[in-house]
Amino acid sequence: MIKLMIAEDQGMLRGALGSLLSFEDDLEVIGQAANGNEALEMILSLQPDVCLLDIEMPYKSGLEVAEAIKRLHSPCKVIILTTFARPGYFERAVKAGVHGYLLKDGSSDELAECIRSVMKGKREFAPELIFGSMKEDNPLTEREQEVLKLASEGCTSKEISARLYLSAGTVRNYMSEILNKLDVKNRVEAVTVAKERGWIR
Repeated sequence: MIKLMIAEDQGMLRGALGSLLSFEDDLEVIGQAANGNEALEMILSLQPDVCLLDIEMPYKSGLEVAEAIKRLHSPCKVIILTTFARPGYFERAVKAGVHGYLLKDGSSDELAECIRSVMKGKREFAPELIFGSMKEDNPLTEREQEVLKLASEGCTSKEISARLYLSAGTVRNYMSEILNKLDVKNRVEAVTVAKERGWIR
């Protein structure tokens, strides 16, 4: 029997997925989590064979949970489920050592087969997600990425200058350069574009 853990923040989808997979004779859903923190706690306490992780979850994303599992050397195999391809995500998933990276819109039968395949030591990656993840080279310098990352966390220009030991004028110059490079009007748009393309985490 293959023991499964499902982490998905949408309750209805989580419940439906759990019910459908439980119909399979060789699969048993032993835990369901609504966020990344719960998922990591359950993986460590319940020791499932395979965990299905949604990427977008509160507290910790599926990718952050996968990275933590790798650091902790847990034997649990990870399959990431996502709705669409985002540049940078696939690369992170591969670095985190995930065994599967699949679209949510597949059938439960296909998912069950992928779980069995992963248990046999294979890796299952949806071709659409691989092709969709081919990312453009990051135009931002490391310092510009640092500035934008702090902006994405809600820091003001004054706070950014204090954190990075830069003058306020230098921070303004960096931000101006970032907006030019990303062809956007303000820092909110800049953060959105950079995150979507995997240029800042």
